[in-house]
Amino acid sequence: MTDRILYERCPLCDSVNTHNHIVGECSKHPLYVPSISGSIQWKKCSLCHHIFTEGYYTKEAADLIFSRTNDNQQVGAHVEKNRLVSSRIVEKVLPFQAEGVWLDVGFGNGSLLFTAKEYGFRPIGIDLRPSSVQQMTSLGIEAHRIDITELNLGGQCSVISMADVLEHMPFPRSGLTAANLNMVNGGALFLSMPNTDNIVWELMDRQNSNPYWGELEHYHNFSRTGLYKLLDDHGFRVVRFGISERYRACMEVIATKITD
Repeated sequence: MTDRILYERCPLCDSVNTHNHIVGECSKHPLYVPSISGSIQWKKCSLCHHIFTEGYYTKEAADLIFSRTNDNQQVGAHVEKNRLVSSRIVEKVLPFQAEGVWLDVGFGNGSLLFTAKEYGFRPIGIDLRPSSVQQMTSLGIEAHRIDITELNLGGQCSVISMADVLEHMPFPRSGLTAANLNMVNGGALFLSMPNTDNIVWELMDRQNSNPYWGELEHYHNFSRTGLYKLLDDHGFRVVRFGISERYRACMEVIATKITD
C-alpha cells in the first residue's frame, strides 16, 4: 500500500524550496510491519532549515503502527523509576503553574500524569493508542483517544505537556495552536524532544549510529533555534531550557502562554 501522504511544502514555514537530506532505515524498529516501507526519506527546508520526513502516514498505516505499543510505553511500565523522572519534570513546571488541570498529550506509560496527580493537579490524558486509553481509564485517570487538534477543554488547562510528542505530529503548528486554545493565560507548556544541535547528535551522525533517522513514528527533527521560533509564532514565551533525561540527545523546554 502507499503508506505516506507526501508533504508538498515545508510543514513549518510553507516553503516549497526543500531537498533530500538523508535516508534512514526503519525495518529493525520494534513496531515495524512489512507492509510499510523499510526506509525513511528525510528532507530539509532550504529556507528555515527544518528537517522532516517526505510525508506522514496514511490512516491505514498509522492504525497498523498504533495497534502495538513499545514495552516502555505500556501504561505503568517501570512505574517507580519513571515516577522519579516525572517528579523532576513536575518540579521544573511548579514555579510557573502549581495547580489546575494538567493535560498530557500522548501520555505513553502514564508516569507524568500519575506524578502530576500526586502534586495536586487534576490529570487528563490523550493518546492515539486505544489500549493505552483503556488502561489509563481503568486506573482512574481521565483519558481520551483523540488528537489535540480535535480537543476542546475550554481553555482550562494550567499545564499541557508534550513529552517527546511534537516530533510525532504531522503538522506541529496545528498542535501548538490547539495547545494555546486549551490553555489558561500564563499556562505552562512542557516539551521534550530530540535536539539536532548538540554534541551527542553530531557524534552519533559521524559514527553512523543516530537512531532518530530510523525512528518509525517521528516526522520531524527540531533544533533548539527552530523550536524557539515555532513557539514564539504560536503565542508562547520560552522561560526554561534544559537537557532531557528521558532519551538520548534530547532537550526539554518550558514555555508560557503569552497573555492577551
